[in-house]
Amino acid sequence: MPDSFFASTKIRKRKRPVNTTERGGSAKKIIRKGKASSQDATHAGTRRRVTRAADEELNSDRTDSEGGGIDDIDLRASIEPETSGDEDAHETPAEKRLRLAKLYLDSVKDGLGKYTEGEFDAAEIDRELISERLRQDVLEHSGKVHLFVADSYDFTSTTSLRCKGHRFSVTSAVASEDAQYLYTSGKEGTIIKWSLQSGEKIATFYKKHAAKGKEKALPQDIQGHTDEILSLAVSSDGRYLASGSKDRRVGVWDVEKDEWVKGFGGHKDSVASVAFRKGTQQLYTGSFDRTIKLFDLSAMGYVETLFGHQDTIVSLDALRGETAVTAGARDRTVRFWKIADESQLVFRGGGKSAIRELLEGGAFEGHEDDENMDEAQVDDPKSSKGKDKIKEKRYAEGSIECVAMIDETTFISGGDSGSICLWTTQKKKPIYTQTLCHGFHEVQSATEGLLRTPRWITAVASLRYSDTFASGSWDGDVRLWKLDQKLRSFSLVGSIPACGVVNSLQLLGLPKGALDNASWREKEQRAPTKSLVRPALLVVGLGQELRLGRWLSLKGEGIMNATTVHIIYPRT
Repeated sequence: MPDSFFASTKIRKRKRPVNTTERGGSAKKIIRKGKASSQDATHAGTRRRVTRAADEELNSDRTDSEGGGIDDIDLRASIEPETSGDEDAHETPAEKRLRLAKLYLDSVKDGLGKYTEGEFDAAEIDRELISERLRQDVLEHSGKVHLFVADSYDFTSTTSLRCKGHRFSVTSAVASEDAQYLYTSGKEGTIIKWSLQSGEKIATFYKKHAAKGKEKALPQDIQGHTDEILSLAVSSDGRYLASGSKDRRVGVWDVEKDEWVKGFGGHKDSVASVAFRKGTQQLYTGSFDRTIKLFDLSAMGYVETLFGHQDTIVSLDALRGETAVTAGARDRTVRFWKIADESQLVFRGGGKSAIRELLEGGAFEGHEDDENMDEAQVDDPKSSKGKDKIKEKRYAEGSIECVAMIDETTFISGGDSGSICLWTTQKKKPIYTQTLCHGFHEVQSATEGLLRTPRWITAVASLRYSDTFASGSWDGDVRLWKLDQKLRSFSLVGSIPACGVVNSLQLLGLPKGALDNASWREKEQRAPTKSLVRPALLVVGLGQELRLGRWLSLKGEGIMNATTVHIIYPRT
């Protein structure tokens, strides 16, 4: 929203008082009434000349100040008491606008002053100019990847915070965009609000126990959730926290007042995923009842329901545009929803196999030859092509478990085959697939011997509009990936330890100076960096069990139900 300073191109002037000296005889009568009348008229004329001069100066300097982006700073904090309160009281609107514009330009010069002392060259100074800031805002609203920062981060050295407060597995963990608060949920049905400055608990929203018998309350009268909480989302302005639960309700919390606002019904099964549209208070929810619902929290009302999936919706993501992406579990589809057009694009995942080809109407031609070739090349260490084919056939994807948007047209998905797929809205098939991203899960069987199956991709998250994203499983690491310049493939660039099942991931760009004074942050002695890339925040929700089931239980040293927060620094 543009500042009111630049809201109008026409400068309003105060209405000029009637000059009685131009009316002949009436002027003489006024002069005779007092000796101070001539002095007052002289002062009034002087004030009018000063006002006109200020207006002309403001009009000439207007084009220089329009590119400033005055919303970037708090002018009230930088105003020095140059004048007394009496002088400010008589200040005209035009003079005030001129003074504020000069203060803003002075603050920009002060911010760039450090670059003029020889620390940086001219190219780096240009990146900090006001025009570059405005250009960056335009890129963010364009909805395309514009931040190629993966090579700028040092993933080997991070600062970590561990938040432990849930009895059972952490199902979701999200931080606010200003990096002031962290919200976590667990299978026991509680939500905990943490301070990222101190790492301590601020508030806890406990699970409610519904009364039975004659005292049974209606669902809308219960101020909270009555079952496991599966997903959390924070609005861009940090005001509302949304929660999805097994009790079939969507909860809305006012985190400024730490209280329950409203519970939305309508879903006929567990609400597995919630997401806010970036920059708005529009909320998307995905449920086991195979539907997506839209809510508008500015009016606290329901908008519409979307249909299409043939199985449970286990993951959902959205960005700035009026679109959303969902993962349909065992229907093996990722769907891209165009809300305004009331349409959807269907992307079918899953690896190919001879059985699947037969079921989908494929012919047997070539399958026997391929199988014979694979069997002959299994023991040949030089034949990587044959191994890749047999892996692709043996580990066909049966369920798509998670999805994340990179920009408005590009997204990634992960499933039970251990593969991560890169998609674009221009093609129905993945443009790139990385198999066995987190290795094998090995189980010793008494009858079959050693059984090896791929570890599921349990969570994915992207640094919005950048070339960096993360994936998680239960191999003990969160892996960081880098997209190439053309967004056609990706490669592994680093990993961060994570003991347990990774049920939730979030990558967030840190605002400038957000956690500089955090008590848990190490006061690292780092050399001054010339990089203009800001640190990133990685939030990892861990547990001993999977978010949506109990068919896997990890036990061992270091495995616990907790949330870890990592600050990833740029390279020095």
